[in-house]
Amino acid sequence: MVEFAQYLPDGVGPWLALSLVLVSFMTSAITGAFGLGGGMLLLAVLAIVFNPAVVVPLHGGIQLGSNTSRAFLLRHFIQWNVIFWICLGSILGTIIGGSLAVSMPEALFRGAIAAFILYSAWGPQPKVSARGPVANFIAGTVIAALGMIFGAVGPLLANFLRFLGDRRELVATHAAIVTVSHLAKVVTFTALGFAFAAFVPLMIAMVAAGFVGTWAGTRFLHRMPEAAFRIGLKIMLTVIALGLLRQSIWG
Repeated sequence: MVEFAQYLPDGVGPWLALSLVLVSFMTSAITGAFGLGGGMLLLAVLAIVFNPAVVVPLHGGIQLGSNTSRAFLLRHFIQWNVIFWICLGSILGTIIGGSLAVSMPEALFRGAIAAFILYSAWGPQPKVSARGPVANFIAGTVIAALGMIFGAVGPLLANFLRFLGDRRELVATHAAIVTVSHLAKVVTFTALGFAFAAFVPLMIAMVAAGFVGTWAGTRFLHRMPEAAFRIGLKIMLTVIALGLLRQSIWG
């Protein structure tokens, strides 16, 4: 266990690392079974464990691995005409959001993530009816900017893609867009000076656990009634978000 600790970033002990790997497995299983929810839950857990300056870059690196595998497995269902303009807009959004994220005070950062999680869990999702290259470019810009600040915007993106009738097309296209978004996020935070190297061993372990979780989720979690699961997920997200709000207000 001592030898294992030398490969971990400062402040992360072996048992905490193993706990995070288990969380990665569980959240990937959730996403594998229901298409959404796991990324937001992983973000909430990371926000409790790590300094706010670490949360979004680390989350982006882990989610990059998870979504790449999902997009590859469903590559035949990806709607490339939709992806092109959204990803083009995400380049601009990543630059805008990245410049804002690195300048946010720690308390405000935690509070913003908590508020975003609460809204995503309980608030009404905006209904977007516009379609076409311009609408897709604007959506990509806005979603990428929010992703740089809040970390996970899967529910908003899925809502925008709801016009895709085939569930496999929606999940595949969603995974491909998020993959590009997280890749841009990793590149941007690297350019802004974030030291990913210290977190690489932990990220590799969490991504590997995520692969297994995705496999397990598609086979086991679908047995749980979806309505009961959705309520349980909302309750977990709410509890974690309230904890983040407490930290942002009282320290």
